[in-house]
Amino acid sequence: MRHSPIASRRGSRRRGLLTAGVTVALAGAGLTVPTAAEAATGCRVTYAVTNQWQGGFGANVTITNLGDPVDGWTLTWSYAGGQTVTQAWNATVTQSGAQVTAKNVSYNGALATNAETSFGFNGAWRDDNPAPTGFTLNGTKCTGAPSVPSPSSTPTRNPSPNPTPTTSPVPGGSRKMENLGRGVVAVRSNSTNVLVTWRLLGLDPDGIGFNVYRSTAGGSWVKLNSSVLTKGTNFVDSTADLTRSTSYRVRPVIGGDEQSPSEAFTLSANHAVEPVVRVPLRSGGPVKFVWVGDLDGDGEYDYVLDRQTSPQKIEAYRRDGRFLWQVDMGPNSTNQNNIEGGSSTIDVGNWDGVTVADLDSDGRAEVAVRIANGVTFGNGAKFTQSDNNRQYIAILDGMTGAARATAAVPTDYLSDGPMYARFGVGYLDGVNPSLVAFMKNRIGSGDFNLMESAWKFDGKTLALQWKWRRGNQNAPDGHNTRIIDVDGDGKDEVAEIGYVLNGNGTLRYSLGPKGVVHGDRFHIAKMDPSRPGLQGYGVQQDNPSGLREYYYDAATGTMIWKHVEDGVTDVGRGMAGDIDPRFPGMEVWSFSGVYNAATNRLTESDTSLRPWPQMGLWWDGDLTMELLNDGKFEKWDPDNPTPTNRTPRLLNISQYGAVDAAQGVNPTLVGDILGDWREEVVYTNASYDELIIFTTNQPTTTRLYTLAHNPAYRNAMTLKGYMQSHHVDYFLGAGMTKPPRPDITYVR
Repeated sequence: MRHSPIASRRGSRRRGLLTAGVTVALAGAGLTVPTAAEAATGCRVTYAVTNQWQGGFGANVTITNLGDPVDGWTLTWSYAGGQTVTQAWNATVTQSGAQVTAKNVSYNGALATNAETSFGFNGAWRDDNPAPTGFTLNGTKCTGAPSVPSPSSTPTRNPSPNPTPTTSPVPGGSRKMENLGRGVVAVRSNSTNVLVTWRLLGLDPDGIGFNVYRSTAGGSWVKLNSSVLTKGTNFVDSTADLTRSTSYRVRPVIGGDEQSPSEAFTLSANHAVEPVVRVPLRSGGPVKFVWVGDLDGDGEYDYVLDRQTSPQKIEAYRRDGRFLWQVDMGPNSTNQNNIEGGSSTIDVGNWDGVTVADLDSDGRAEVAVRIANGVTFGNGAKFTQSDNNRQYIAILDGMTGAARATAAVPTDYLSDGPMYARFGVGYLDGVNPSLVAFMKNRIGSGDFNLMESAWKFDGKTLALQWKWRRGNQNAPDGHNTRIIDVDGDGKDEVAEIGYVLNGNGTLRYSLGPKGVVHGDRFHIAKMDPSRPGLQGYGVQQDNPSGLREYYYDAATGTMIWKHVEDGVTDVGRGMAGDIDPRFPGMEVWSFSGVYNAATNRLTESDTSLRPWPQMGLWWDGDLTMELLNDGKFEKWDPDNPTPTNRTPRLLNISQYGAVDAAQGVNPTLVGDILGDWREEVVYTNASYDELIIFTTNQPTTTRLYTLAHNPAYRNAMTLKGYMQSHHVDYFLGAGMTKPPRPDITYVR
């Protein structure tokens, strides 16, 4: 049986944002054109061309109901330029000649007074693409003002002068981040109980509470809690009739007033007892990586994944498993050597070359991918170039897989062949997202060229912001990148295991002169809550000095401590997280024992008693970190330490039919993508036709805003390489204080 998350809309979170009348936004023109007003009505429509290319365009339409509530809607308009609608989402759209008709779908038909809903579509145009000059909703022309009944008409109820307040966030900062919904999710934790969890958003006002509602088999909604919930954003329902389908939603409460409901999540009748959400996929090959992004603009995460076939593929799915598109990476992805592979090969070794984020801050995520000759995009268009070694970066439309922009990779090192890439996203100016590309190729001598670059997508073009070449500088790199604000000025830096670049592409510092060489793992986080700023921890691969691990100030590169041992060895793993509440701050460990980072003190004198340093995970609801090791969820017990192979186990993914990702022992994704602040872990089944998303089944009283609204954590979710744990930019652990409100603003 599968969980069936009900499709959603984001209108209730976007009220009061529209100007009167119909507004047409012309993509790339920096221009808005109000249409002529018509007769007084009770609706307002905003029609925006979100992107445009030769012969095609994408558009978004937002309807605001200014009159009485409606239980269903039909919007009509006419095109004067011969345009045709080719694909739509969040509405059923038909066309007869110039006349276009859009009707609600099952989940967005009810519109209260002052409520709004949005839908989008792709279209085709010939000579011109003029905007419609008027819209009609349920037979009434939309002018952007409530109707004023004439004396002879039947009186109608005017909109309430005191409408129910919406869930308005407190004023936010400058960094543009996703306008997420509540992400409600429910799992059966035992034969009688259901755990329901949901998001506390980054800009939710202090004191916000929640009510939880249940609907059985499509019946009326019944409130479950006797008093407003003001602690953890989760609730245990022990009274449901689980032989029938059961839906849950929450309503925020602000100042004693209940707000609009969230979207619902539905458990099927007689659903399995498991901490899992299952999302169907098309049949295909093994999956190494999954990315999440709000592809359709509904406020919830959708999925993008690779297929490790030959040639390789990229696929996109809505959050309920509805297939969107596939990109074929072409013949230049068949050479999948992890050092010198094909020019369009993705996701091998520590390389990815793909990421997902809302790069133009329009409320819908794009997919960035490194491409070369022979790639076929999601709309069937083929990318052709005469030189198979020439590489490009493409920005794909999240809903269609069509290329919205392409730009050539700098050719500084083209003579040495194609370059592998790691992609990620950061806010280098503190406001707008940039795509960051870490790229390398091998020189004939066996050394490597290294180039990093930053790119800006404005909705129409992809432009190079800067590039940095290592050349002969002593700047050691590793197998994963972190993009994080190391100095607290609101602007992100780009960090590698042995150096950090400023947001403008200049070298901030290198750890090379301090004895650091290449290594496999490093972390940057608030490891010591008593020390200003962030700290870094890294491990070394075959350092000739015997350096095994080191701890440093992330802003300046100042070395705080080092551990040097006899001999040379490859320290292939290293972890950072608070696993021992007896000591302040985080612990760090590889294979030389567990150290408290702040004090450089062993937390257990017997260094053979330690957990495996693979990945961390927030799962059970206390403030110390759980562990993820080759499909096993584990919990270190500092009072009863055990060897690595006997760390207490919480669950094994194989119990639920899940398998490790292609090429290793990792999941395809770890991140806070559903429910409260705890993390989800994403795998596939052995047939690769289902995502198996592990989400906690344990209640907690701890209340934290969603980790996905923390700037450092959200950046980390866009990065892959050798997969490592994500970190927030505040101390999250035993004895923590309430984290500050994130300096963000929601995109609209």
